[in-house]
Amino acid sequence: MLVPHSMSLSGLENSVYVRFSVLALSSIFFLVDPFAALPTFLAVTAGSDEHRRRRIAWKASLTALIFLSTFALAGQYIFKMFGITLPAFEIAGGVILLLIGLDMLEAKRSATQEATGDAEAAASKEDAGIVPLGIPMLAGPGAIASVMVLVGQVQNRWQMVAILGSILITAAICYLVLGHSERVARALGDTGIRILVRIMGLLLVALAVQYFVNGMADLGVITKPS
Repeated sequence: MLVPHSMSLSGLENSVYVRFSVLALSSIFFLVDPFAALPTFLAVTAGSDEHRRRRIAWKASLTALIFLSTFALAGQYIFKMFGITLPAFEIAGGVILLLIGLDMLEAKRSATQEATGDAEAAASKEDAGIVPLGIPMLAGPGAIASVMVLVGQVQNRWQMVAILGSILITAAICYLVLGHSERVARALGDTGIRILVRIMGLLLVALAVQYFVNGMADLGVITKPS
């Protein structure tokens, strides 16, 4: 039985949208990585009651949502304003992601996401949910670079919706994880968190290499793999 041409095209388009949506969600979530931020969050909120802990988690998640969404919506304008090409940003983003991923493979936070002393300095701050938890621990350089690379690949409004939806889903998961940080930490344990961070780091390294390959292929240096 022959499949109508319009139906085959529709199926192909749906497949492309699904793949792009999965790529957007996975790359943004792995880079924001609320599980890796758990130890710092617990240190910052040590001695706090559940209400304050959830308030800080809400601020951190909302900050990440607003910050990343702003870069997503302004991404195309930033490319045009500074004359940055997508291949250049793919290569630069790949390098940043690789550095973060290698640190995650060692089950530690990258220096681009958390500087030494950030947790101690934030413990006494009421706005710790904004800085440093929201920025740069959740919405750090790696997450921004990933969002910008994804925006550079957008060809229609549904792909932009997929990016914004992925940011929203990631922010919601951040609130659930950080807002219930003690329960999550007890359920996973220190070993479980380290294993989870390492798995995400491995996937992030693979994503970084793919960004780099895409950038080199778009420049015509190598042939893009099928």
